[in-house]
Amino acid sequence: MNGTLAWMVVVLGLGVLVVRRRSLAVAIVSVQALLLAAKALEDASTGRELAAGIALGVRAVALAALFLFVVSRTREPRPVRAGIDPVVRGGAAIALALALIWLIPHLGLGSRGLERSVLALVAFGLVTAATRRATLFQVLGIVLVENGLALAALRLPTGSAVIEFGVAFDLLLVSIVAVVFHERIFAEFGAGDAAVLRSLRDHP
Repeated sequence: MNGTLAWMVVVLGLGVLVVRRRSLAVAIVSVQALLLAAKALEDASTGRELAAGIALGVRAVALAALFLFVVSRTREPRPVRAGIDPVVRGGAAIALALALIWLIPHLGLGSRGLERSVLALVAFGLVTAATRRATLFQVLGIVLVENGLALAALRLPTGSAVIEFGVAFDLLLVSIVAVVFHERIFAEFGAGDAAVLRSLRDHP
């Protein structure tokens, strides 16, 4: 795994944290996923690894189509504000990434730089899901975490193809379920804003 490519994926992940437009965030995550798929195909040396790379590519295209379809169907009447400044979100994500790097010294990937990239992506995904009120951004946070796992799988000495298959299809199922919830929230409240769920109360 080329170190430059790994950090390109990380920078793209940071971009999801700070952008406001859902369509732009979807585009960033899609490019990130396609880069991982392209690297998997480039490094494939067996039929199983080739199939895993193709699975990652299909997953990237399928998720991009799914998310863009959802964006077109759920036009927000006004932007859903995160309530936290982009600089603060970025700073929190970087702080969490540094904490994970310090707390988790080795992942067994053979490259400390790659391990840091994986942990950074996981941190960025967690912060995205935790700090964005727009439900679609929360789903994209999950995708960032899964992209981090896919990045790690590319360097595992054995069983990487199986893991890449699992990441590709498990993520697709999770994302479809999350998108269904997003559309139900939008249909009920007219906005994909997770904050509206706080208005729900149990009545005796």
